[in-house]
Amino acid sequence: MNYARTALLLAAMTAIFVALGAAIGGHAGLVIAFFFALVMNAFSLWKSDSIVLRMFNAQEVSEATAPEFYRIVRDLARNADLPMPRVYIMNNPQPNAFATGRSPSHAAVCASTGLLETLDRNELAGVIAHELAHVKNRDTLTMTVAATIGGAVSMVAQYMQFGMLFGGGRDNDRSGLGTIGTLAAIILAPMAAGLVQMAISRSREYQADRLGAMICGKPLWLASALRKIDGAARRIPNEQAEAIPAAAHMFIINPLNGHGVDNLFSTHPNVENRIAALEALSREMGGASGIETGSRTSSSGEVWIGGQNYTKPPNPWG
Repeated sequence: MNYARTALLLAAMTAIFVALGAAIGGHAGLVIAFFFALVMNAFSLWKSDSIVLRMFNAQEVSEATAPEFYRIVRDLARNADLPMPRVYIMNNPQPNAFATGRSPSHAAVCASTGLLETLDRNELAGVIAHELAHVKNRDTLTMTVAATIGGAVSMVAQYMQFGMLFGGGRDNDRSGLGTIGTLAAIILAPMAAGLVQMAISRSREYQADRLGAMICGKPLWLASALRKIDGAARRIPNEQAEAIPAAAHMFIINPLNGHGVDNLFSTHPNVENRIAALEALSREMGGASGIETGSRTSSSGEVWIGGQNYTKPPNPWG
């Protein structure tokens, strides 16, 4: 259902763009705006992994430098039938994570030090499985397509604005909208495109929750992690994300406010709604209801993830 919803939302964004172009009658300008938006976002997609990882000063780790974390990623990638992504850690006290990359073969998964220190291994597995679901679903590509259309809409609206400021009423009359109609289009078209983009983002988060739960096999691991991350996001400011708000949508929970309210103006679904959906999925899969907390450890201190067991290391990520 989420795939169909995303397709419909992308179609809605395209319709906004085409309608705006038809209204102004400037088909050449429409093509130019779309071309420039396409070029800018294609470059962002191609270099998305290095750009974002550099933004957050993430450091690549290996099995030698972060064995436990690396093995969790490796085993879950195997469960998801994905190539092994590059693994990064960013020094940030707020627990959060994101995935990036233009394709599964060029993917990277990054977790914060706060995430590795806050979550137990099962919860960490739930989060990493969610991020690998984004990779498997090629959500970076989906959001780039949405950004391309949204950027083109904004460019056309700016063109109309300049026409109002410097072209007088002649351009407005040619467009058939008139001054009031042109002003409304300038304000409402980019707003509508932005709302659709946010709806697409929320839809992809729900889908990544569901697929991620299937990858790790335990929906309640992710449910427990979401509750912990949401609580920490309210207490611990993410200065890096505040400095780069355009990247906030990439994280598993919006790091700017920690609320993620399920409304028209949010990039992330409401956390309680996500938890409820995961609990329902757990029941479908034959699991217990309610949130699981704490590591599922044996008396020897072993933790089971992805069908394999690991002995607890002396620190959260090594």
